[in-house]
Amino acid sequence: MAMKPRLHPGPDHPITVTPTGKHVVVTVGGRVVADTHDALTLQEASYPPVQYVPLADVDRSLLEPTESASYCPYKGDASYYSVTAGGERSVDAIWEYREPYDAVAAIKDHVAFYPNRVDAIEIS
Repeated sequence: MAMKPRLHPGPDHPITVTPTGKHVVVTVGGRVVADTHDALTLQEASYPPVQYVPLADVDRSLLEPTESASYCPYKGDASYYSVTAGGERSVDAIWEYREPYDAVAAIKDHVAFYPNRVDAIEIS
């Protein structure tokens, strides 16, 4: 099996992880799935910024682990959760890097949400 490429952020593909400094609430199916003041904002190259919420601030009773997986050469292997309150729309709505690469080590024990698979990601 071929090894997965492992890349490092740099001038051509910068990645920053910084405290969001705001209140972040994620809702699905009328339920609050995440509520935190400790989110991190990951900004990768020219992609839209992504909120990473501490898993401790997520209602895990609403999550169902899935068999889905993906790989990012900058961040590592991702695993996924569905949000049961969201039905089919919220399958694989959440991803997590359980063992993120060093450049993004701060996102360990955090999860992120696909905006189109949840009702809202409110930042205030």
